[in-house]
Amino acid sequence: MMLRAALGFRAHSGWAVMVAVAEPVAALAAPMVIERLRIELVGAGTAGRAAAPVQPYHAARELDLEQAREFIERYVADATRRAESAVGAAIEGLRGKDWEAVACGILLASGRPLPSLAEILASHPLIHTAEGELFRNALKAAAESCGLPVIGVREADLYARAAAQLGTPAERLRSDVDGLGRTLGPPWRQDEKYATLVGWLALSKHCQSSIGNG
Repeated sequence: MMLRAALGFRAHSGWAVMVAVAEPVAALAAPMVIERLRIELVGAGTAGRAAAPVQPYHAARELDLEQAREFIERYVADATRRAESAVGAAIEGLRGKDWEAVACGILLASGRPLPSLAEILASHPLIHTAEGELFRNALKAAAESCGLPVIGVREADLYARAAAQLGTPAERLRSDVDGLGRTLGPPWRQDEKYATLVGWLALSKHCQSSIGNG
């Protein structure tokens, strides 16, 4: 019988950290960290061809509005395709080790809706916000395309939500997450820790739903 696992993601401009966590997720029990990867969401350059920009809205700002719209649409499609390939490969890799990926968690920013493209391109802060959303949305679409239910958690709310959902004080959770990286060794930075915890929440939610439907 395959054991259940979940993927957790923390995105950056052009790449993301993925951590896979797996059962047990019983009350007061931390999961196991079974995989850690860096996923590239932007194509690298090749001979005679420059790499795609990791800040697409910055690049689109130099174009007229229609060209910018077409550029962003192509960029989104490519980032999503790369995310789907990476997520699919991660799921298959886990399956080969007898782990079944059943859920996905993604760290979010403020969660506020973005305005029109013209308004985004006219505002440097909104450009940064839109770029973060682009890569997070690519990961979300990729996970859903691979059949994984996705939860999104605002970074600012992560430990408070985890404490409420898991019934464990936030400081205990910080200590638990700090220790989970020992099995894999460094690096074990904030990226990996946050991805681990949001993956843990996704796995816990799936397992609780399974019990409720059982």
